Amino acid sequence: MNQTDLSPAAQRYFDLMEQPDKSLVIEVFAPDAVVLDNGHTSSGLEEIRAWLTGPASEFTTTSTRLAADHRAEISTAAIEIAGDFPGSPVILHYRFTLNAAGQITGLAITT
Repeated sequence: MNQTDLSPAAQRYFDLMEQPDKSLVIEVFAPDAVVLDNGHTSSGLEEIRAWLTGPASEFTTTSTRLAADHRAEISTAAIEIAGDFPGSPVILHYRFTLNAAGQITGLAITT
C-alpha cells in the first residue's frame, strides 16, 4: 500500500493486517476502542482481539488502496479487498478516530 495520507496508527493497522498473525494489530488500539464491522460492534481490547483473530482473519485477501485522507483526529481510506470470500472483490471504507496519543479509539468499516 501507498504509505501516505494516513495517520501512523491507521497505516500501521493496514501494515499489520497484511501479516499472518492478525492479533498483532491490537497494538494500535486504545484500551476503550470500538470497532464496527459488518454490522457487529467490538468494544475494548478483548473483543477487538477476538474480532481480529476471528472474522477479520477468516479469508485470505489482498488489498489495494484507492483513496486515503487524514485530518486532525480522523483518517479515512477506501480499500479494494479481493480474496477467497463470496462477493470478492469489494470496496470497503475505513474511518479511524484517534485519541491525543495517536491510538485508534474508533474504527468503522463499511461498504
